[in-house]
Amino acid sequence: MSAVFQGYEQDYGVLTADITNRIGKIPKLAGEEKKQMVMNVEKQLEEAKELLEQMDLEVREIPAQSRGMYSNRMRSYKQEMSKLEADFKRSRIAYSDEVRNELLGDDGNSSESQLIKLREERAHLLDNTERLDRSSRRLEAGYQIAVETEQIGQNILENLNQDREKIQRARERLRETDTNLGKSSRILTGMLRR
Repeated sequence: MSAVFQGYEQDYGVLTADITNRIGKIPKLAGEEKKQMVMNVEKQLEEAKELLEQMDLEVREIPAQSRGMYSNRMRSYKQEMSKLEADFKRSRIAYSDEVRNELLGDDGNSSESQLIKLREERAHLLDNTERLDRSSRRLEAGYQIAVETEQIGQNILENLNQDREKIQRARERLRETDTNLGKSSRILTGMLRR
């Protein structure tokens, strides 16, 4: 595994976790603080896209036999990015609804406050679901690595077993040759005595 790819992966994981956290906070904020949070999330999403591009370039440089696993990870990361962008869009829609209500002078009657509360709860549930999905993908990737490592270990053991058999056959041939040399030496000694 490329150390550079691993570094990008860690950076991407930290960044997406922070983005998810901030997206969940957007509906709960108000005014300038909310605008600032939206701008920060937009910047972080751009950073995450750049990281994905760098990771994609790294995957292209990995040898073909190992590339499949990394390509699967990249697909997973791209799906995660699409989901983050969709969550952010939903969060911004909630944000724009609140701005509209402020501009129109809506006093926030009970049905509107219930709607906002429902949106907050939904955003929280989406956040938790996303975290579970990411954890599942990481577990699956870890399992795949463990299976691949086990297969490599099994191949190494098979190769070692074959090498041991070759060494044992060579040792047996050497013993036979030594025995034959001993017989030949006795025969020659007997012939010299005659």
